[in-house]
Parts: sequence; C-alpha cells; structure tokens
Amino acid sequence: MTATAPLCVDLDGTLIHSDLLLESFLLLISQNPLYLLMLPFWLLKGKAHLKAEIAKRVQIDGASLPYTKPFVQWLQAQKSLGRSLWLCTASDARLAQSVADHVGLFDGVLASDGQRNLSGSNKADELVKRFGDKGFDYCGNHHVDLAVWRHARAAVVVNGSASLIKQAGALAPIDAVFLPMDGGIKVVAKALRVHQWAKNALIFVPVAAAHMLGDAHVLIHSLLAFLAFSLCASSVYLLNDMLDLTADRQHHSKNKRPFASGQLSLLFGLAAAPSLLLLALLIALVLPVKFLMVLAAYYVVTLAYSFGLKRLVMLDVLTLAGLYTVRIVAGAAATDIPLSFWLLMFAAFIFLSLAIVKRYAELHAMREQGKLKAQGRGYQVEDIALLQSLGTSSGYLSILVLALYLNSPDITVMYHYPKMVWALVPIMLYWVSRIWLQTHRGLMHDDPLVYALKDRISLLTGLAAAVALWLAV
Repeated sequence: MTATAPLCVDLDGTLIHSDLLLESFLLLISQNPLYLLMLPFWLLKGKAHLKAEIAKRVQIDGASLPYTKPFVQWLQAQKSLGRSLWLCTASDARLAQSVADHVGLFDGVLASDGQRNLSGSNKADELVKRFGDKGFDYCGNHHVDLAVWRHARAAVVVNGSASLIKQAGALAPIDAVFLPMDGGIKVVAKALRVHQWAKNALIFVPVAAAHMLGDAHVLIHSLLAFLAFSLCASSVYLLNDMLDLTADRQHHSKNKRPFASGQLSLLFGLAAAPSLLLLALLIALVLPVKFLMVLAAYYVVTLAYSFGLKRLVMLDVLTLAGLYTVRIVAGAAATDIPLSFWLLMFAAFIFLSLAIVKRYAELHAMREQGKLKAQGRGYQVEDIALLQSLGTSSGYLSILVLALYLNSPDITVMYHYPKMVWALVPIMLYWVSRIWLQTHRGLMHDDPLVYALKDRISLLTGLAAAVALWLAV
C-alpha cells in the first residue's frame, strides 16, 4: 500500500488498551459516587450526551493511559513518511483531544460531540464525507469497526481476534496487524488477587484457638466462610483497582496490574465485581446470620476505604488493621465460637503493625525513586521515620498482650502444659523484629501477610510456633 491516503485511527482498544468512556466513568464515581444517580438521566438523552456530561466533570491524564506501544511506533513511522493521521473515535471530543495533544501525531480529531455518537455507521459516514469512499485507511480493533472498513481503502487491525482479522480482510486489504497482549486465566487470577485469599485463612484462627479443627461441622462452616470472604474480597479488589487506575499507573509495581496495564478489559471488571459479590452473598446465606452481617460490614468498610479512607492519614492503616481483624470475627461468627478478648486485642495490634509495614514499604519505594509524596495517599516521604516508630511499637504491644494472656488463668483451661506456650513470646519477638528489619531494608515488596506465606524464615517461624502449641496441648 502506498502511504498517500489519510490514516484514520480508532482510540478505544486500538490506540490504547482501554476505553475512555469507562475510564472517565470510574474517575467520576471515584470523585463522587452520588453521580451514579445522574447517569440514567444523562443516558436518556443518548450515549453521546452521557459521554459529554461525564467528560465535563473529569480530566483524563493522557500520559498515564496504557498505549499500544508497537502500534504507536508504527504510527510514528507513518507520520515520518509525511502521512496525514486522524484520530477518529466514539469517545467525547474533550477527552479525545487530550489524548491527541499528548500523542502529538494527529492532524485532526473526529469524535462524539454530545449530539452524535461517532461509532460504527456514524463514523463510516463521517469519514466517507470527509475523505471519500475508499479514500482513507482505517485502524480499528472491534467488530463495530467493520462498518468503517467496508468503506476504507485498507484495514489495519489492532488488538483484534483472528475472526475479526478474517472479517476485516473480506472488506478491505489488510495493511498491517498488531496482535493483542497475552491474557487468559493467569491475568484474570491476578486481577482477582487469588494469592491474597491466603489472608482469609485468618477465618480459621478462632477454630484453631478453640481446638475444634477436628469437628467436621465447624470445619465445613469455616470453609464456606473462607470461600464467601474470598469471593467478596476479589469483588472489592476488582473495584478498588478500577477506581485507582491513575494512582496505580504512576506506581513502580502497581502499573503492571491487569486493569492499569490494559491487559484486562474494564468491562470485565464491571461485570465480574457484582457477580462475585452476589455469589459470596448466596454462600453466606447458608451460614449463621451473624456471619452475613460481618461480611456486609466488611464490604461496606472496604468500599469506604476504596472511595476515600485510603487517602486519610492514619485512618487508612487503622481501617486496614480492622479489615484484617474482621476476618477473625467472621470465623467466630460462622462457627458460633465465642470471641476471646485476648485474641481480638492481639489481632488489633499485630495487624496495625502490618498495615503500617505496607505504608512504610510504599514510602520507602517512593524515596528510592526520588518522589516526595505517595500518589493517591496522604503520606509524605518525610513521614517514614514516624511510621516506623508507630509500627514497631504496635507490633511489640501485640506481644505484650500475648504475654499477659499466657499469664492469665484462661491458659490453664486450654492447655495441659501451659508453660510450653511461653515459647510463642520469643518467637513473635523475633518475627516482628525481622519483618520490620526487612521492611527497613526495602525488601518488603508485597502485602506483609502474603510475604510471610512466601518467606522461608517466616514459614519456619510459624512451624516453630505450631510445634510449641502442639507440645502444650
């Protein structure tokens, strides 16, 4: 193909691995969830009007979007040949222009204007009107683009399926093909944070503490609670990642998350999040009502965390500590095991320490990159010393609570050889100290609980604690 015809480029799914309507919608509700009430009224006036109303209220950072890099490089080569490039998109003109300004390759922008949604046949009509039938080449990624390729001189298929490439080739000669990123079950599992389900093992703590792991009825209830909490947590992870796109894309490691990188469609997340929550609620209905109430409280608090609490200094780590602790409460609620005051106090302090570990690790990474403030958080790098002091103090307070419990009359009821349980104190002193030392050295690259399940020394420490408890029984 000669490079004389104008090259018209779709935006959503083609130039970027995302959709600006969904991006702007998520940004809007992250700013104020009450806008959800306005969406049906805007949509009554048409999709183009909906896009325009959302675009009025948000600003998309063109630099942070997940661009299709090989395709952009190809566009740069086409531009260097003197070719005319046009951005042609169903996204609103305001948002499309911000993307065009960042890319700096386009001679013009054709986009939805609040009255007409420039998609499918509407886009085809506009391009034929401007460039003539067969007077342009078109780059697209979706079956809706077939209406445009029917009138194009040549087709460029970007991030499209094999069937789409075949259909486009039947309408216009294929000039170039850019294959989509690898996806599949691994990407979905990463988005669901299946590895984070390990934290929900805290549900079994009340059962283990009550020495009832051998009770089949109790164990089945605990397993159902674990599954319900895991599905609910994955629902929250999906929602949180979608609401936190801008901050994640500026983070040194979170920018590789499936939604931030564009590996996974935002549409998948918007469908999967409520579906997982519904499935979790259906499982919860089998368990005592108390568990359902705890699960509902967990979801409400995590929503509050996603929409604002995570930006509030110290309140964010207190919330995280509470979300860890509530898993223990859920385990007790699912099995009708009375909660121990000592267990709750120990959990509150140890999880506060681990929540601060998480924030400290983020600030440490920011400092290494020369940044002064964590994006999307209320912390500054200069807070790092204070966080270390608060976190280590909280960790050692948890061990003090443990020591007081071991010296209480309750211990003699639970164990035949209660003095053996005293080994837990030095074991916990070592583990908390080591966790903070690793964090101080910049070696904490994951959630601290997940880190502990991967760390050989932490696993050996846990084994030593289990042996001490077994000997005490």
